[in-house]
Amino acid sequence: MKLLARNLARSTTEAELRDMFEAYGTVQSCNLVLDKETGSSKGFGFIEMPKQGEAKAAIKNLNGNDVGGSKIRVKKAESK
Repeated sequence: MKLLARNLARSTTEAELRDMFEAYGTVQSCNLVLDKETGSSKGFGFIEMPKQGEAKAAIKNLNGNDVGGSKIRVKKAESK
């Protein structure tokens, strides 16, 4: 299941994002979206978790949490 994490602190690293989700299960991939010009975080990222139950647990437990001074939002990523 592909998840979208939004409203991340600009200082959040990809490793920190991965660690946050690995607390709830296996993370297949983690991609923090970066600004092409500055190389800094745009404040959101995509996380892929192969097991649906683990992904749902991550959504339930992480959505609305305060991380680095920002209240993050986590949901299932929409398909394009």
